[in-house]
Amino acid sequence: MDASALQTLLDKDAIRELVLLYSRAVDRQDVALLRDLYTADATDTHGDSFDGPADAYCNFIEKSLPYMPYSGHHVCNHLVSVDGDSGNGEVYALAYHVIPGSDGTRQEDFMAVRYIDNYRRCEDGRWRFAKRVVTYDLKIRRPFEGAGLLGLGSADPSYAELDQPLFARGERSA
Repeated sequence: MDASALQTLLDKDAIRELVLLYSRAVDRQDVALLRDLYTADATDTHGDSFDGPADAYCNFIEKSLPYMPYSGHHVCNHLVSVDGDSGNGEVYALAYHVIPGSDGTRQEDFMAVRYIDNYRRCEDGRWRFAKRVVTYDLKIRRPFEGAGLLGLGSADPSYAELDQPLFARGERSA
């Protein structure tokens, strides 16, 4: 394998980790990590719920978290292309949330989504989202009648059990 092919594989793996860190950031309510995943000029279009600069999207998510006792983003297929310091990707994911209903009950909010991403390698060598567009291929909302470890955020057991830097709260470490 030549050096160019090896670098492409390394870049694709770093981009796939970026996508998984997005899920972790939202689901573990780690807005500092979420902010670290976007370029300074990034945009995010989340269907009909948000369209604008990524820093404003992070603010939107931060304000939403107290009303969302559960969030689970489950990445399925992820097709990635890389050309130098830029990349594209299409990510199929299942997004599941528990949210308040208009009548005060809890609702389950399930979506089959696709993230249509543009990635950029930044000056620090890290890949980040430069543009993210979310399509909702399927949406289901119905009363929530379940239970579980809802709303753990920073109390999630993964922070006590996973001591490697990748799993720490906040911005990614060097």
